[in-house]
Amino acid sequence: MSFTIERMPIPDTLEGPGGSDFVEMVRVRNEIEAETSGLAEISPTAQDLLPHWQDPYSPQVLFVARVNGRIVGRGVLSLPNEDGSTEAWLSAEVLSIHRGRGIGTALLESLEAEALSAGRCVLQGEGMSLPAEGSQLDSPTGFGSVPAEAPGPRFAVRHGYELQQVVRGSRLPLPFDAAQTLDAAIAASPGYRVEVWEGAVPEHRLDDLARLHARMSTDAPSAELEITPEVWDAERVRSLDELRAKTGTPLLTAAAEHLDTGRLVAFSELSVPNDLELAVQQVDTLVLREHRGHRLGMLTKIANLAALERGHPGHSSVITFNAEENRPMLDVNEAIGFVPFVYEAVWKKRVL
Repeated sequence: MSFTIERMPIPDTLEGPGGSDFVEMVRVRNEIEAETSGLAEISPTAQDLLPHWQDPYSPQVLFVARVNGRIVGRGVLSLPNEDGSTEAWLSAEVLSIHRGRGIGTALLESLEAEALSAGRCVLQGEGMSLPAEGSQLDSPTGFGSVPAEAPGPRFAVRHGYELQQVVRGSRLPLPFDAAQTLDAAIAASPGYRVEVWEGAVPEHRLDDLARLHARMSTDAPSAELEITPEVWDAERVRSLDELRAKTGTPLLTAAAEHLDTGRLVAFSELSVPNDLELAVQQVDTLVLREHRGHRLGMLTKIANLAALERGHPGHSSVITFNAEENRPMLDVNEAIGFVPFVYEAVWKKRVL
């Protein structure tokens, strides 16, 4: 049975031209993710995702594979737009019943050609695999591994990609009694104060959040991946707030203020689906390097979980992803009660 690969334009709205195709693409995306993660509760809606595809600061290109007119796979290319960026992030995903027919390879070739035409010579990507017995590919960081014979790793290695890092996906069952542990977390972080908000960043905190977002690209463990430092300012933070508001999905943010300077030095975000069947997603969490060792990761995560309990009860779990070498954050997660459920391999190939 033949297939076609085509570049899909990103629609302005779900109701306008191309909207129904985007909805179908998201349905296929969620089916693939449920297959590879073992969980159906991490399935965002098309409305959740569309605004992020329209982010001018994070341009993306979308390809889809069709069989008999129906979407059976997709290829995603992200092109960081900071000056001097040489990297591209890509992923090729195909429904399991359509694998083994060259669709994934065709998607990957389209993505690589697009990246090369954009002047990118470092191709990087990631994909999930469930734990499995048998031979393992060990991360060169010395932390974590993925099953060598799983479909994702076999596909990446066959196409010349090298493993750079392993990321752990963890799940926290809800409800979680955060109120009991919040006082202890506050007491363990003297010299700091936690504040929590829902939705847009308060005006007087825009510059602080810009600094924290920028440091996500430099302070988070990145192994030997090539990541151009991101440039953030108050305008970019506000733009992100506006995109998130269009999704209709509440975002909770807990941030730690350093009392001596009045600056925010740590933050943690939770994206809370309106559908109680779906998991709450941990978005970014960061403690600035110079303020680590003061239990701020625990403080901000617990404060956010307490806000989740107060304002949005009823979800089944929280999902988070962390590099296996990020032992301080994994220690926090494990102490809270997060349990591993999937592992994500992060790959790299240099083409020039």
